[in-house]
Amino acid sequence: MKKIFSLFALSLFAFIARADEGLWLPFLLDQTAMHGMEASGCHMTAEDIYSVNHTSMKDGVLLFGGGCTGEMISGEGLLLTNHHCGFGYVQEHSDAQHDYVKNGFWAMNRGNEFPCEGLSVTFIIRMEDVTEKILPFIQDISDEKIRSKKIDSLSQIISKQSVAGTNYGAVVRPIYYGNQFILIVSETFNDVRLVGAPAESIGNFGGDDENWMWPRQTGDFSLFRIYADKNNQPANYSADNIPYQPKYYFPISLKGEKEGDFAMVYGFPGRTTEYISSYAVDFIQNISDPERVKIRTVKLNIWMNAMQQSDTINLHYAAKYSGAANSWKKWQGEIAGLKQYNVVERKKKLEDSLDGLTNEFFEFQPWTGLLTKLKLAYDTLSIIQPVADYFNEALRGSETISFAEKWLDAIDEALSPELLSSLGQKKVDLLNSAKDFYKDYNPSLDKKVTEALINLFLTDMKGEDFPTQLSLDLAKFKNDVHAYVEFLFSKSVISNSEKAISSIQNLTFGKKIKLASDPIILLARSIKESYDKIYFPVILRLNTRINSLNKQYMQFQLFALNGKKNFYSDANSTLRVSYGLVKSYFPRDAVKYKWFTTADGVLQKNNPENFLYTVPSKLLSLIQQKDFGQYADADGELHTCFITNCHTTGGNSGSPVFDADGNLIGTNFDRVWEGTMSDIYFNPDICRNVSVDIRYTLFLIDKFAGAGYLLDEMKLVK
Repeated sequence: MKKIFSLFALSLFAFIARADEGLWLPFLLDQTAMHGMEASGCHMTAEDIYSVNHTSMKDGVLLFGGGCTGEMISGEGLLLTNHHCGFGYVQEHSDAQHDYVKNGFWAMNRGNEFPCEGLSVTFIIRMEDVTEKILPFIQDISDEKIRSKKIDSLSQIISKQSVAGTNYGAVVRPIYYGNQFILIVSETFNDVRLVGAPAESIGNFGGDDENWMWPRQTGDFSLFRIYADKNNQPANYSADNIPYQPKYYFPISLKGEKEGDFAMVYGFPGRTTEYISSYAVDFIQNISDPERVKIRTVKLNIWMNAMQQSDTINLHYAAKYSGAANSWKKWQGEIAGLKQYNVVERKKKLEDSLDGLTNEFFEFQPWTGLLTKLKLAYDTLSIIQPVADYFNEALRGSETISFAEKWLDAIDEALSPELLSSLGQKKVDLLNSAKDFYKDYNPSLDKKVTEALINLFLTDMKGEDFPTQLSLDLAKFKNDVHAYVEFLFSKSVISNSEKAISSIQNLTFGKKIKLASDPIILLARSIKESYDKIYFPVILRLNTRINSLNKQYMQFQLFALNGKKNFYSDANSTLRVSYGLVKSYFPRDAVKYKWFTTADGVLQKNNPENFLYTVPSKLLSLIQQKDFGQYADADGELHTCFITNCHTTGGNSGSPVFDADGNLIGTNFDRVWEGTMSDIYFNPDICRNVSVDIRYTLFLIDKFAGAGYLLDEMKLVK
């Protein structure tokens, strides 16, 4: 194997990039994608895009919160991201008197900007390949647990050494399933404030009906501002902080884009699995995705029905619904795409050719039998994973039951005097969780969801091991789920915010018994114990096994296909570049989708009977009068969204989209329905990412919201 790894070192980055596909590490562009980018029309250099020696575009791209991307658009800390990325913070500051979810929010001066507790943004300082500092020390370790511990230990040492004497953070991330390792040094800012966000009917125009779809006319953007101390350094929130002066912010193009133009996306894509086996694809397509879609459909239907009937419920559940529905709809598109393009069969053909090499050539013998082992592992996982999904998506899909699990540690400490020293902190943590939970919780609605999900679990999981408490309780109620759920919610303190908070505050060793016997607490404990005892250990062992086999399979592909295939590492929330062209597409026979949409589509879809299609009257008037100002395209229309064939995934939400000269032309927010399988299989003919045209964003800020003062901070290119 040592001989093989030395070959990797010589060949790993010797591939020629092809337009359309790839999530490329920016610090390696010269060795990987730059030639293809230039051939596609890029005028920038690799040093323009990423540099450690001078200011570059990477200094204007940021990780927003825990899972989105943002970009700097002014020298005074103003950042742009998606509406759905910032939506939780809009909701956090909303109430019945100030419904910013429904009506939008715009700070007309900096004193009106809202602090966002818990929100942080992170910039990348530098990235470095540290494989040679790790791989030689783990090559001969066969035990995965020992290997993992050694990697963690080495990674911590490398990280600490890299940031010694600075206020930076650092982490080492594996790529290629642990065959290579990248050090990432970063800087995080914690004082981030909400500046503006359009109404839900603009920022989430069409709601779930339009999610993952094209054509779109969605104004999916929001604005925040980063604050720093007087030395421009990261600082916790303070009234004395001043707007952050970024190292780089992006010029904004008013020129627009046309079909065939070069486009580049820069951001933090979350997770892709482009190199998995046919057995993994079959598992996703036929078992994992369908089961989760079925379960979530039950909950989402109940939520949406309630949201449509009540503005109050919509205020509290819009963000929850959006979060749950995003994956739910994506899974459906993923299933359809994998089937349509026969991805399982495509993978099998590759595997057959690779497997044949192990019988013909000595250098491939280390991988003999590898694919058989992968098949066996996925066959086993296919048996147990559906049950685990029903535990996690159905039983724990109840908000009340899921929240009750958070109480268990505090109750256990109250039951054990020797643990009481940490009970105080557990109570503080639980009270903080309760504050967040009950702010957007409706017990009557969750009671309906809980009943429906328990019924689904009982129907589909017949013959499986039920949580003991669930079986005992149902026997008492003669399997009448409705009566049982009514009992749970009437007798438990968890479903009553005042009683719940009082119970947490009074939690002591001397008052333990009543809370410990709460019916929802008992059920939550039983669900957790059943899952932890019966299912979790098996799934953990299987996933550990599969991860090890995937690492070997990745080695096999890299070695066997060197020079024949373009290898970019799977996304793992690290900074990446993707590129392609502004491009139309044909989703099916006789149908062609244009590469852009216009404000005319907003008028056409306007529907006062559906709150997510109810266009605000002022916006209607502006569009009807074609009062677009400098934001109109050369064709005289206001372009709203556009598509390119850049490779994106979750985490790219909010990513800046650039033209060939590095000017900002849009903000990425979605993919098209037909191409959602691109996390597993990228097809350049059908995969498209969807972006808000930056001119529509500016139009909404200026002409619609009346916050044109913000444009004074920006650099507009005409």
